[in-house]
Amino acid sequence: MEMINVNGLSFQYPESASYALDGVNLRLKQGEFVVVGGPSGCGKSTLLHLLKREIAPHGSPSGDISYFGKSLDEWEERVLMEEIGLVLQDPENQIIMDDVMQELVFGMENLGYSPIDMRLRLAEMVHTFSVEHLLNQKTTTLSGGQKQQLNLLSALLLKPKLLLLDEPTSQLDPVAAKDLLVMLERLSKELGITVIVVEHRLEELFDKADRIVFMQEGKIAYDGKSREVIHQVFKQQDTSFLPYIPAISQMYLEMEHSPTVNQIPLNVNEGKAWLASLPAMDQMIKKENGKSTENPKPIIELKDVYYQYEKSSSMVLSKLSLSLKKGDFYAVMGGNGSGKTTLLKTCLGLLKPQRGIVKRFGRKLTNKSVNRVHQNIAYLSQQPHTFFIQDSIEKEMLLITEQHEIQDSEQQIDSLLNTFGIEHLRNRHPYDCSGGEIQKAALACMLLTKPTILLMDEPTKGLDPISKIKLQSILRRLHSEGLTILMVTHDIEFTARIATKCAMIFDGKITAEAPPHSFFKGNYFYTTSINRVTQNSQFPEVLTLEEAVHSWQERELA
Repeated sequence: MEMINVNGLSFQYPESASYALDGVNLRLKQGEFVVVGGPSGCGKSTLLHLLKREIAPHGSPSGDISYFGKSLDEWEERVLMEEIGLVLQDPENQIIMDDVMQELVFGMENLGYSPIDMRLRLAEMVHTFSVEHLLNQKTTTLSGGQKQQLNLLSALLLKPKLLLLDEPTSQLDPVAAKDLLVMLERLSKELGITVIVVEHRLEELFDKADRIVFMQEGKIAYDGKSREVIHQVFKQQDTSFLPYIPAISQMYLEMEHSPTVNQIPLNVNEGKAWLASLPAMDQMIKKENGKSTENPKPIIELKDVYYQYEKSSSMVLSKLSLSLKKGDFYAVMGGNGSGKTTLLKTCLGLLKPQRGIVKRFGRKLTNKSVNRVHQNIAYLSQQPHTFFIQDSIEKEMLLITEQHEIQDSEQQIDSLLNTFGIEHLRNRHPYDCSGGEIQKAALACMLLTKPTILLMDEPTKGLDPISKIKLQSILRRLHSEGLTILMVTHDIEFTARIATKCAMIFDGKITAEAPPHSFFKGNYFYTTSINRVTQNSQFPEVLTLEEAVHSWQERELA
């Protein structure tokens, strides 16, 4: 049965010269699992929000959206509120209540559900997702990933027929992200819920999706089954979408002399089966890069640090020690709520530990040194919107150059805007930018002051694959020029390509620390998809697609 029919849909935001959506046609059947991808600003989120009438953006629409054969405008508001659920990109913007329990029942209470119905639904959903431990917590104490889970639960409690998700895994650790995607697949396959996911992290989704839709400049560029879309993109060598293809699929297409559509692997098992069919290759040992005989002094040092948010709560950081040395590109990983963001804020001095020693540039932070220290440290938080106080990106950058007495301010601003590819956003209000765009704008603003240390909290959150490649290039160049970087992230693929040292935070402390190849190799979840495929195989164990293709090319030339 056809559920959604988007017919000739166009949309233009106020005072915008271009169309966010330009003649989009899309039909969705009941129970389909559809993944929508594309570069930041291509219209993905706009399309999603127009399907949810209560939050439809202000602007000039044309065309029509039908729901079960009837225009959205003709449906009763209550029906659409119940039957079309939405999980937003930024979980902070969706949470209303102070307590988790109150947030979960808010929607049901608002629609007048009976107490017995609310209790039954709540018990079933909480048990299914195993989140009993969150029920009595304050929403403000939850991690970004836990808030995202809370928003999903709130939507599911209304038993929707259509579930819309805007980058639901952007703040989840690898294990939680995999669990969420498996749950979404079950909701679609077992309960018949139509699921539309707008996402940049597509590696795990091609195998689960019934359809892949790629958008570009407000139009649909590709629409079809996973393998068909992958084959079309690769055959045309469409550089706009090649980075969206799963690494396992790209590995097959790059290395197989006679690839066929039906044989394209979408998951680890299929990738391993294909590798087993290839001629055996000599194993080789990957040497670690970036090792140095020098032993520079730490510029940020934590020793036996303890921190808890409330006296009645458990320790978030417990006997944690960390040494960030000049020239490091240090990546900290760990589960949601493990203390990664707390660690960054402690390094910066935004949080003062109950016990332990924290030094920056060899000294403890004092009232006299705080301004000097903070001038040398830039901090990109998970909510980059909070960085801005001006009504345009250019005004924000001009204010920074004035406050820090930066010479050649116009030239510096132009250079950074062009470097990040956001020149067209110069006069845009920060809150009118997409998640990826505001991330790049905030980082550009921070680099105006030429800091010596950059702290980043989930820097790839909201970035499409093309933007990730550009950010990787920018950070690699800045790092080579002497910038020391401390990053907390869930993005394993990005980390494997760029970090010089990786660490795992667990039980409040750093439990493992090593260069990327030693850190990721052999793991089940905290590793790349290419590493999972090449583990325990006749192929050399590698982390990235580039390494795999290089190994194959060397074999072909031998």
